Amino acid sequence: MGSVKVSIIYYSSTGTVAEIASTLAAEAEAAGAEVRLRRVAELAPESAIDSNPAWRANADATRSIPEATADDVLWADAVLFGSPTRFGNIASQLKQFLDTLGGEWAQGLLADKVYSGFTSTSTAHGGQESTLLALYNTFHHFGGIVVAPGYTDGAKFADGNPYGTSHVDAQGANKVDDTTRAAAAVQARRVVTVAQALTNGRA
Repeated sequence: MGSVKVSIIYYSSTGTVAEIASTLAAEAEAAGAEVRLRRVAELAPESAIDSNPAWRANADATRSIPEATADDVLWADAVLFGSPTRFGNIASQLKQFLDTLGGEWAQGLLADKVYSGFTSTSTAHGGQESTLLALYNTFHHFGGIVVAPGYTDGAKFADGNPYGTSHVDAQGANKVDDTTRAAAAVQARRVVTVAQALTNGRA
């Protein structure tokens, strides 16, 4: 059987979600997957980005990562989407990308893939679970197979979020740590394992 194809598609303003995405990509590759790491297009004006040094630094640091297209979703057996929380929901940049997939959805091309999500907030209990659950509504409309990490590994009791990998960055004061990286490893392995099983079954 061929390797599972995994796309990791995210939006990140100040870099936390970008770092989680990179960790997920590395862990998925370590689990045997072929991986595409993609960022969605930035919608904010340059003046807004320049107003926050961390935002500008992340925009510059990730410029070489290709922007996501519909093909990155169609190509994949599994897709992990990531976004910081915006009032308990996903960022408009990721929502905009998802909203461009209507044509593919109408043709049934988004169905039967594995989907999962990851997020970050500035504060504890700052909307992590509601953001992931809101994101998962889209996957249900796709006809996707939602694969959350659950409490399937001891590491998940440390980070405490069965819905997906999440991190509290405290306005940049809390860097992505070993707890979050371990949670990302659990999620990546689970997504790859389930996607591989589905791919093998179809074959």
